[in-house]
Amino acid sequence: MLEYRLLGPLEVVGEEGPLALGGQRQRALLAVLLLEAGRVVSTDRLIELVYGKEPPKTATTSLHNSISALRRTLGTGTVETRAPGYVLRVESEQTDAGRFERLISAARSAGLAERATMLRDALALWRGPALAEFAYEDFAMPEARRLEDLRLVALEQRIEADIALGKAGDVVGELERLVSEHPLRERFWGLLMQALYDSGRQAEALDAYSRARATLDELGLQPSDVLQQLHLRVLRHELLGTPSAQGASATDRDNAIVQGLLSGRVVPVLGLAGATDLAERLATAFEYPRDRPLDLARVSQYVATMQGSGPLYDELHGRFEAAVEPGPLHRFLASLPALAREHGSAHPLVVTTNYDLGLEQAFAEVGEEIDVVAYVAAGPHRGRFWHQPPGESPRPIDIPNTYATELSLERRPVLLKLRGAVDPEPQREWESFVITEDDYIDYLGRADLAGAVPVGLAAKLRRSHFLFLGYEMADWNLRLILGRIWGERAVAYGSWAVQPAPSALERAFWRRWDVDVVEAEPDAYVGLLAALVGRNGR
Repeated sequence: MLEYRLLGPLEVVGEEGPLALGGQRQRALLAVLLLEAGRVVSTDRLIELVYGKEPPKTATTSLHNSISALRRTLGTGTVETRAPGYVLRVESEQTDAGRFERLISAARSAGLAERATMLRDALALWRGPALAEFAYEDFAMPEARRLEDLRLVALEQRIEADIALGKAGDVVGELERLVSEHPLRERFWGLLMQALYDSGRQAEALDAYSRARATLDELGLQPSDVLQQLHLRVLRHELLGTPSAQGASATDRDNAIVQGLLSGRVVPVLGLAGATDLAERLATAFEYPRDRPLDLARVSQYVATMQGSGPLYDELHGRFEAAVEPGPLHRFLASLPALAREHGSAHPLVVTTNYDLGLEQAFAEVGEEIDVVAYVAAGPHRGRFWHQPPGESPRPIDIPNTYATELSLERRPVLLKLRGAVDPEPQREWESFVITEDDYIDYLGRADLAGAVPVGLAAKLRRSHFLFLGYEMADWNLRLILGRIWGERAVAYGSWAVQPAPSALERAFWRRWDVDVVEAEPDAYVGLLAALVGRNGR
């Protein structure tokens, strides 16, 4: 299979190396077709883009000759004649730009270390400026600018992940170069301040802000509110960095969260990890039309409609049964029961909208028995929850209002899985997933959904603080069930949401529920909490 490279000079690489693509106009023709891959480009449009607004009289003949030459080079069937012009048949994975975008999209929902690796792999695909030889051609400039913007965002995210992983000192030099090359890109200045602060260089972090302000002042601009707030947090030693950098400057907020977790007054809530990657996997496996939005609920609905829920569940089972390796979040949460017992507190209730077995494995690794309660999205018990005590088979919760003694946080931790769960047993009797559009419509339409939660857990949810970790606004079903439990009032207990770079919309959403935003990577933040627990003497 041929590989088409746009992230640098145009190249097409086969099994034996780069192919000869002919002269500049033939190369430009291929570039235009690549940028419109899968879409018909009219002959008139091709002539205008390749030969200019005043093409020679021989342009049509020359274009046909170039198309024939491309077909000989690329192989039969790659360039198709389709009225009123031509279409290039190339899969997204055949282009370095397509692979780059897939990697940065998947990285958004990956764990911290994996995200850094995926972003590093994505950036390694670049060999120079995108479409470098066509830098001043009208047909290439918009796409080249778009790809360059994506590259800079991916670079920012990779550096941010490196800082959160405790590598702040390693990226300072790189950031100094980047603020020199992109002096008006405030995110690089902010990352430089963060990296210097995390490296114990507060004075230099403040100097970086002064340099950024002076640079912007030359154009009559002021630093953004975000950069000004970052400056104030550096001044006050309030900047949340890696656990080692936080040291004795932990805020009252972080200590309050730690104390709430140890006393059982804070309920951790985990969001669905890897949703974008899962949507891509399903789309590829079931040939989802690429001209439709790559949204997990839509892709799942397409699969269930075209292939049936059985193949969809088989694919999901393979994904989530294999996803058992605990991450930092899982292991931190699995450490809480022992700490709660040391403090004479009840065991934790952990809520998740994920389907996998990572949390169960983390608790098993430290020898903690847990009760698992999960929603049933299909089958005879649809709309109810099931309960699995340690070492026993799951059983439906038929009368949740009386189901109290069977679940006690005084006895064991409880894991509440709001969107269903994978069943590792061969029969897969209790496996179900709230994942298709129809599933969500059914979920939304159940007025008794909150009442399906066992009475003791519902009461716990009503009188607890929440720590949202990796939860996104797209997980609206969690908002639905918590909203029904809380009623029309705002949350009576102050809560927190840990997000690395919340948007204005996300901040407004959290503010509506009286939830404070903690700007941090969830993996890094639980590392900080673990460090605070250690300093408190467990």
